[in-house]
Amino acid sequence: MIVVTGATGSIGRALTERLTSSGGHDVLAVVRRPAAHLGCDHALGDFDEPETIGRLLSPGDRLFLNSSLWPGFTRAHRAVIDLAARAGVAQVVTVSVRGATPGAKLGGGMHGEVDAHLRTSGVPWSILQPTGFMQNLPRDVRDGRLYGSYGPGLVNYIDTRDIAEVAATLLTRPVGADGDHVLTGPESLSHDRIAELISAVLGRPVRYVDLPVPEMTAHLERQGVTQPLAGDLAALMAETGDGRWATATTTVEDLAGRPPRALSTFLSEHVHAFDAA
Repeated sequence: MIVVTGATGSIGRALTERLTSSGGHDVLAVVRRPAAHLGCDHALGDFDEPETIGRLLSPGDRLFLNSSLWPGFTRAHRAVIDLAARAGVAQVVTVSVRGATPGAKLGGGMHGEVDAHLRTSGVPWSILQPTGFMQNLPRDVRDGRLYGSYGPGLVNYIDTRDIAEVAATLLTRPVGADGDHVLTGPESLSHDRIAELISAVLGRPVRYVDLPVPEMTAHLERQGVTQPLAGDLAALMAETGDGRWATATTTVEDLAGRPPRALSTFLSEHVHAFDAA
């Protein structure tokens, strides 16, 4: 059985669709509440109560471990990993973030702590380390502007469907060696260039507005983001724009057998998402 947590998220839905469409796999989607159109069996489980996920696991299962971030993220994911080890699962494939390490800002630190726990759990593991999600860009464009503190540096984005493709490969082939997999899109771009591409697809101007970290922090606070999250998020943008996410890898193609989707492809397929946002 392949057990998929976070099954209603953008990665989880793409993964269950990929696994069920290819056939031959027993898939169980774990959801917090009943969900429609998953295309596979589902069961209720909640990371706030890790045992509700643990009781769904059996010896030999393959577990896809993923959820959004919240204050209890690290504790809950560690607990599920321990329960997976106790149940005798054959493999855990988890979604982290590029550059995750304990003590890093925001999700990088949370994921870093979970990754470290998984590596010492005794369960065979694969850790996916993607860059930023293309699917998040529509919500970042407001009134024809894309705000950030990235500077002129190149930053990489990946389509979450490509993350799902890699996860599907790892979950369906024989369990191999443990490993970290840095996942990127095919090209890294400045945010000025990203705004140009969005403008071309939407048929209306979108401008990137680069703000110093203090001003970006204030901008986020006006959007309703509270401190210290606003300050950390702005600082993280500046760190990301220093070149650490500029390199692209071939990991998606190496594992999934085809190149990752370009940003231009994503944009042309998701014009409606910008209108909805």
